[in-house]
Amino acid sequence: MYSRSNGPRNSLICGLLALIAFVGIGLMASAQDTRAGSPEIDYKGFLALTEEVFELREDRLVSLETFNQMKAEPDTIILDTRSREAYDIGHIQGAINLPFSDFTDAKLASIIPSKDTRILIYCNNNFSDNLAPVVLKRVELALNIPTFINLYGYGYEDIYELGALTKTYAPAVDWFGAGDQIEN
Repeated sequence: MYSRSNGPRNSLICGLLALIAFVGIGLMASAQDTRAGSPEIDYKGFLALTEEVFELREDRLVSLETFNQMKAEPDTIILDTRSREAYDIGHIQGAINLPFSDFTDAKLASIIPSKDTRILIYCNNNFSDNLAPVVLKRVELALNIPTFINLYGYGYEDIYELGALTKTYAPAVDWFGAGDQIEN
């Protein structure tokens, strides 16, 4: 039963309960914000970018013959986005390595200063050997796909992707490994 003598005590208890409720609501809001994800990660934006790139990428798949013709032309680079370890074991002659996980505006600009540079890309899934350094990935997760999307998202639009399936030791590939030309 309430009496006047308990008034300050009840006010203190009510104040504490209000404070606890306020802190609890704040913590729940924080938990909801965390579940919503970091504001620096935009999955819907990535999906929109992927949709935007879809048709362009389909038009930019090139044969090995075309890839080789293009790589000999000025203002063209071959970008190998596999790990440095895989690149060091073997890569297409003349390729520049920047692992996909290292993509930033600054790192891309350091190796591709002009957005007008033609960029040729390839990945493990272009080679049927299925041996290191080109072990096949799941087809829907092949590195060419996110590489193309990300390069485009970083503002590079002159991108072409090797669309062929070949072997690393095929003469037209011009494979280079472990510091020496691999015997063809």
